[in-house]
Amino acid sequence: MNTNSFYSSKIEELKKNKNAIVLAHYYQEDAIQDVADFVGDSLELAKKAAQTDADIIVFAGVYFMAETAKILNPSKKVLLPDPLAGCSLADGCLPKDFAAFKAKYPNHKVVTYINTSAAIKAMSDYVCTSSNAEKIIRSIPEDQPLIFAPDKNLGAYLNKITGRNMVLWEGTCIVHEAFSLEKLIELCLEYPEAKIVAHPESEDPILRIAHCIGSTSQMRNYIKNSSADTFIVATEVGILHQLSKEVPHKKLLPAPSREDNSCACSECAFMKMNTLEKVFHCLHNETPEIKVDSSLSKQALIPIEKMMQLS
Repeated sequence: MNTNSFYSSKIEELKKNKNAIVLAHYYQEDAIQDVADFVGDSLELAKKAAQTDADIIVFAGVYFMAETAKILNPSKKVLLPDPLAGCSLADGCLPKDFAAFKAKYPNHKVVTYINTSAAIKAMSDYVCTSSNAEKIIRSIPEDQPLIFAPDKNLGAYLNKITGRNMVLWEGTCIVHEAFSLEKLIELCLEYPEAKIVAHPESEDPILRIAHCIGSTSQMRNYIKNSSADTFIVATEVGILHQLSKEVPHKKLLPAPSREDNSCACSECAFMKMNTLEKVFHCLHNETPEIKVDSSLSKQALIPIEKMMQLS
């Protein structure tokens, strides 16, 4: 039995014995996705976290995701395999700085992307994911001025498609801003029949040439339902693992990164901090456990519940 098989087997035993569930984001390593009870994007994972009857939730993702799961499940034990698994968007929008930014626009309501800390969510009127951001923004009266944080690329895209003029916080995702337009064009010339699918956190030049712009799940659905056979996928490369099993007859090409890395694709170093071994140890030892201050949790829950109702 190889190492991954050993840990997978042990994790399955622990899940049964402890009434535990493993939730994994699409950007996790393949072995974690394979042992997960559910693999999804931020919105899908939030819904699963809210619905589960498990006593323990192991959240194989990044810190803000596990924190959101804890807010939705204050009485459950929520574990994160590696507590240092952060997010450039969440880490770049600190409560003190955002409070000062928000104070400049006293008449504005705040819409925040789910990629934020509980403290930022508690300052928000609405929370959204890339799956439901357009719907949530369109539900707000047009004469109501808005702040959107923390992803300026997603915010600019939403301004464009909704006709709003939201004030944008200057944050970006290190994964989605890493794509090389020049290399992407070269790949398109090599595969002229390919359809480009892109996450709206990507920079505008990438979005301008994309055939489909959407959340991780929306991109997956487009690829599965399209009659095309070849796709260039501009998001974190982890999405290709599930897709390759769902559409084995289709050619899936990761959009090239500016970085000279081993796969020439864009990977989230934070997401890849979790490993199958860490999932095992965190479930076995029931630590590191995510804690959220109860008053902060109650404040943050209000915009999260609005999002869930609108979704």
